[in-house]
This record gives sequence, structure tokens and C-alpha cells, in this order.
Amino acid sequence: MEYLKDKRINIDPSVHPMKSTYHDPCNYGRKSLRTFGYGYFEEGRIITRECAPDFVDMEPNRYSNYCCGAGGGAWAMPYAAERVYYGRIKARQIRETGAELVVTPCHNCRDQIMKSLNKEYDLGIEVKYLWELVADSLVVPTKN
Repeated sequence: MEYLKDKRINIDPSVHPMKSTYHDPCNYGRKSLRTFGYGYFEEGRIITRECAPDFVDMEPNRYSNYCCGAGGGAWAMPYAAERVYYGRIKARQIRETGAELVVTPCHNCRDQIMKSLNKEYDLGIEVKYLWELVADSLVVPTKN
């Protein structure tokens, strides 16, 4: 976020013209707020809007956002049916935004949304890590 603000990196927002949304990971938001007194709710949204300006938020969001179903390490556990079941609310939230691109910084959330919810609930979406969104949007200067 600081690099974008200071123009240390430049991005091309036309790389991501589709409607996008941002998923608040439990650990980055609620758990961080409870543990450290600060929840990372705005940073991901600011970066996502810079890289994919046709942005719509899920409702509810931030502190009241629903878990994707992979929280607490559930992605690595042998409970796929339960993860998909508990992720149904997240799938509905995504569908209601009309977004074609979902951005999240968490690896468990990204895998759950991309590999489980997208498939099981036929969402037809692209899912990217926050860093991946930035990397794909970077304008790399060329030397003459």
C-alpha cells in the first residue's frame, strides 16, 4: 500500500476490468483486532480498488464478514464436506456481489474459495491472492 501511495511501483488497473470483491480473512481481521488491537480490514480493499477499480464489497464485511469455511486450519483437515457446507454462506455472499474476481490475502481462504466453493457452488469466478493481483497489475519499466 505504501509503495502504491509513494509511486514506488506503478500498476495498470485496466488489467483487471472485471467486477471484483475482497474477502476478509478471519485471521487478518477479527483475530488480529482481538490479539493485537488492530484489524487489517482497509488495506486489502485499498489495494484491490487500485488494481481492480470496478469494486463491490460483500455484505456484511470487515468485522462482521463470514468465514469462508477453511478457518482454523480446516483447509488442511480431512473435513472437505464440512468445509464446503460451512462455506455456503460465503459462496452466497460472493454470488450476490456479481463479482468475477475475488481477492484475498490468506492462503487457506484462497484455496477454499478457488478449489472448493467455486467448484461446489458453480461460482464461475477467478480467485487471486492480494500479492498476485498486484503482481499481475505491475507496470514494469523497460530500458531502452
